[in-house]
Amino acid sequence: ANLEVEIREREAVVTHNPLPTLPGDGVQLMQLFQNLVGNALKYCLHRAPRIEIGAEPLSGEWHVWVRDNGIGIPEGRRRDIFQMFHRLHEDEVPGAGVGLCVCKRIVERHGGLIWVESTLGEGSTFHFTLRGDVTGAPVKAIHPAAAEQVYPG
Repeated sequence: ANLEVEIREREAVVTHNPLPTLPGDGVQLMQLFQNLVGNALKYCLHRAPRIEIGAEPLSGEWHVWVRDNGIGIPEGRRRDIFQMFHRLHEDEVPGAGVGLCVCKRIVERHGGLIWVESTLGEGSTFHFTLRGDVTGAPVKAIHPAAAEQVYPG
């Protein structure tokens, strides 16, 4: 909902498969998704953005991803983007270089890991893991921006 205007203006297509309800800080999880989707919009410069959000159970936790069709990230620079104030495309795209560092901290606070796979000119997929029940509990479809705290933890 926080990115609705930009999504509409950019004629972006945002899709998601059923997403789990997970324990955690709802405000932080909303910020995590907002930063990742916002970057996907921002770094898709010359075409309508296509953003896919998905999740699947993986060894006692959830593997979540945000995939885009943006400009991509050079292989040798992928770890750098999670550092504070680090920017790859300073001349092309405005920003402060804080968003992905914040994402990393949020994921780590929730006991997970974050990483990126990317192909220049084709897009990027940001992956992260979050702890949550994967043992037969029903997966509840939620909108990432509406993530809420399930129980204190």
